[in-house]
Amino acid sequence: MLRIAIPNKGSLSEGAVAIATEAGYSCKRSGRELSVVDAQHDIEFIYLRPRDIAIYVGNGTLDLGLTGRDLSLDSEASVEEILSLGFGASRFFYALPKEKALTPDQFMGMRIATSYPSIVKADMKSRGVDVTVVELDGAVEISIRLGVADAIADVVESGRTLKEAGLVTVGDPIMNSEAILIAHNKEVAASEQVQTLINRFRGVLTARQNVMIEYDIARENLDTACDLTPGVESPTIAPLSRDGWVAVKSLIARKGINGIMDALQKIGAKGIIVSDIKSCRL
Repeated sequence: MLRIAIPNKGSLSEGAVAIATEAGYSCKRSGRELSVVDAQHDIEFIYLRPRDIAIYVGNGTLDLGLTGRDLSLDSEASVEEILSLGFGASRFFYALPKEKALTPDQFMGMRIATSYPSIVKADMKSRGVDVTVVELDGAVEISIRLGVADAIADVVESGRTLKEAGLVTVGDPIMNSEAILIAHNKEVAASEQVQTLINRFRGVLTARQNVMIEYDIARENLDTACDLTPGVESPTIAPLSRDGWVAVKSLIARKGINGIMDALQKIGAKGIIVSDIKSCRL
């Protein structure tokens, strides 16, 4: 039986359950149970703290895990990142009180508070900067005001929490994070069961990025319309009972869809319909 770790709380958990469910797997909990067995697919989903997932996968206790790239790297576990999952995006920054004007290369001798000590130590080492890393389990923004740190390093999403604490980010992002699928090793990742799961997940991700558009168009404007909606190989075109008109159906990128509808309408397209798709294999 394949054993897969899923975050037990937070936005990572919601996203992980959503993509697994949309891919056809049964992993939803009815309460606070620690595991859910999908007997049809011979998979057990184990709910764990997001920070612990890479450790369990790295030591071979579990085969796969859905977690954040930042958490995986900070664990220093030996795992294979096999798929980016398209949700939970964030950036990892250093931050200082807004009145200070320092770059990370000028942090020599400073105290840096973080919940990601391994990432910070590796980054500071690569810069040749000697610092003291103060490891905290969350709420690092207040550490400077409490006098236990001179700077912080943390995941930044909207930046609102930093602003409220009177802090500003400095330098480029240390890393860009998002939800990822990790495997114990390449052999596990290459198994038929895991490859099927990866293909299903990719199908969901592709579906989230695309929509199906359908419309009727005069044949004289068909070439222009097809340039707007080229599809994967080409659009599906069918004749209508109305002389000189055809129906067009095409898979196109979700981004910019309203502009495409505007352009189609300007060249006389009628009955323009855009539909979501649940999964897609290209």
